[in-house]
Amino acid sequence: MTKKSLMKLGQLLLAVPAGALATLSFAPYNYWYLAPVSLFILFALLQQQSIKRSGLIGFLWGLGLFGSGISWVHVSIANFGGMPWLAGWSLVALLIAYLALYPAIFGALFNKFNVGRPFHQLMLSGPVLWLLLDWIRGWLMTGFPWLWMGYSQIDSPYSGLAPIFGVEGITLALVLTSGALVAACYYRNWRPLLVVALVFSLSLLADNKQWVKPNPDKAVDVAMIQGNVPQEIKWLPSQRWPTLMKYTDLTRENWGADLIIWPEAAIPALETQIPAFLMNLDAAARNNHSTVITGILDQNEKGEFYNNILTLGVNAVGPYTYDHAERYSKHHLLPFGEFVPFGDLLRPIAPLFNLPMSSFSRGGYVQPNLEANGYSLAPALCYEVAFSEQVRRNVDINTDFLLTLSNDTWFGKSIGPFQHMEIAQMRSLELGKPLLRATNSGLTGVVDYTGKITAQIPQFETGVLRTKVIPTDGMTPYASLGSWPLYVYVLWALTLSWILHRRQAGRFRDQQPEIDYHN
Repeated sequence: MTKKSLMKLGQLLLAVPAGALATLSFAPYNYWYLAPVSLFILFALLQQQSIKRSGLIGFLWGLGLFGSGISWVHVSIANFGGMPWLAGWSLVALLIAYLALYPAIFGALFNKFNVGRPFHQLMLSGPVLWLLLDWIRGWLMTGFPWLWMGYSQIDSPYSGLAPIFGVEGITLALVLTSGALVAACYYRNWRPLLVVALVFSLSLLADNKQWVKPNPDKAVDVAMIQGNVPQEIKWLPSQRWPTLMKYTDLTRENWGADLIIWPEAAIPALETQIPAFLMNLDAAARNNHSTVITGILDQNEKGEFYNNILTLGVNAVGPYTYDHAERYSKHHLLPFGEFVPFGDLLRPIAPLFNLPMSSFSRGGYVQPNLEANGYSLAPALCYEVAFSEQVRRNVDINTDFLLTLSNDTWFGKSIGPFQHMEIAQMRSLELGKPLLRATNSGLTGVVDYTGKITAQIPQFETGVLRTKVIPTDGMTPYASLGSWPLYVYVLWALTLSWILHRRQAGRFRDQQPEIDYHN
């Protein structure tokens, strides 16, 4: 092989570990500085490449990132899906390949537009393309916004941007500064470093700004129960009452707490199947001036299943009856776990798609806050905490806390639950609200309004997290405006790029030598 061929092969081989390097910037590793390093390598590899080769480099980088970052999905398929080993890994490989298409498209478009114009590639069109593709990935086919690069920066200097621009804004800042560093090094021009200095200065200034104010006068006494019920036995009929008694006993020891929170689907029965139990629990909570918040499944009179959060005890609606209860119904359902995309087509093809409880109905996109013992909580069930705009739309000026119930037992001792908690931390930082997170086996914890975990229970232990939590007053810019500042930035960047392109094209035409057609 020639030296040039070896160099091209080396570029392709480097793309995969460069993508995998970014996984180490996310939880539980938290080496946040590896995210910009990974992006720097990607952008350097994309310089002066053909469109096809750029797409291949992006695809290989994506295989490295998602192959190392979300392969934990296989744990639930292997342990609970009942699928052969090869079939399970084939599904995971398809998911990884699908997600890798997004950096592949980015790579191809990166060198399709503004070819030979590195300033535009790295600092105007490139960051905008990345942002737009992230938005599409978070929306298309219900969306999968996992491993957005901004999540890795929860403890970095970029974190100050979250209350203004959200996780998407942090991602944009990462891409912009990484591209500027490539431009400075690759083309030996110091001017792009001014962009890096500007972004860092803005981040540090924003980090020193206190957008919301803690209100110690409204501190709440919270008890979050981690039942640690094995997923393998949870839904066995013989385990229903032992599970209910386990939660009831742990609750009885913590009467007096303002809020007692059970995890997602903590009650292993449909709500209509245990009315007496719920009425007794509601009465006990009222007698002890407490509110119990629990996850529970429901099937209404139309036969529609819902994944709900139910409040019992001191709340806004009075004593519990099925027709007179305060609930939140999950909106963003997990594909193949809670609904089957293209179900009418897929269900007749394979029994795999006829799993029990795989046909849930959606609650509203925006629902009223849960009112519990004088506090307003904006809820999100499990997976939907990853959807920043949905969570933001459910927060208003009266919201005291964010609430998320989850069950990450499906993913065992993998890195998945840690990434899930990191995403929840970002929601607190963006919205300036403390977050209460109750799970079956971890990570159960409290996140303050700066995105820091202030208390938690170790994984795979039965226990109760009892702590005081202070709510905040006020709204962050992101809570008020959402992604509108980023929409303005996208419009500005595309307009500026178009203007500069027209000017450059005009200069090129002016510099062409005149041709004498008479000779």
